[in-house]
Amino acid sequence: MLVFDDEEDRIKGKRFKEEQIIRILQEAEAGVAVTDLCRKHNCSEQSFYRWKAKYGGMEVSDARRLKELERENAELKKMVAE
Repeated sequence: MLVFDDEEDRIKGKRFKEEQIIRILQEAEAGVAVTDLCRKHNCSEQSFYRWKAKYGGMEVSDARRLKELERENAELKKMVAE
């Protein structure tokens, strides 16, 4: 059973949090084969490469900041629309 911290994750059906994704990417940078990582974490290679494009080179603190900025941006867009 998956437990989600916020409403957005539950709606989108996310299985992995940004912190988990970054840790998986760091494992790949350490030399673990992508196919082995995907099998271990039960994700597709397509997802892995999409994550790499979005989160490649980030640290966990960077991902938290990105999520906060995205949330703030959504709130500002909502205010402008009203």
